[in-house]
Amino acid sequence: ERYSAGRNVLNMFCYTGGFSVYAMRGEARGVTSVDSSAKAVSLTEANISLNFPGDTRHKAVAEDAFKFLDNISEGEYDLIILDPPAFAKHRSALRNALRGYQRLNARAFERIAPGGVLFTFSCSQAVSKEQFRLAVFSAAAQTGRRVRILHQLTQPADHPINIYHPEGEYLKGLILYVE
Repeated sequence: ERYSAGRNVLNMFCYTGGFSVYAMRGEARGVTSVDSSAKAVSLTEANISLNFPGDTRHKAVAEDAFKFLDNISEGEYDLIILDPPAFAKHRSALRNALRGYQRLNARAFERIAPGGVLFTFSCSQAVSKEQFRLAVFSAAAQTGRRVRILHQLTQPADHPINIYHPEGEYLKGLILYVE
């Protein structure tokens, strides 16, 4: 919410539109919510309508995230949220998941406006926070964008981590400033 004032926001993998609602409440100039599921897009539209009746700043699109990112203009959005479903539900999928996170973040780095803010998350328990960071940092290096970490996020207290089950630390995120 506090990052969205006056920004054009892209909420990828929107599901029910939680990030979109907060961006709207934070006075975003415009918000686009994208999900490959038409049902999720419908839920997002209903959520926005309930919270902001008649507000025309929001649009929702049912489309594959990678395809959508390929088809937008560079600089069209200055706040992008990437909160995909788990890319790796098992260790056997780890390698592909890390490639997916790198590819997704690279697309966002290529498209985000200079001075933009990128929220990027992983909920894959098989991916450690160090592996996730490396995938994101590799994406930044690959695209040549200068990036600074504003905040590192982890799961809240209602998702405690058992010290004997480190995979329980599955929620991780970064808030990045992209020059």
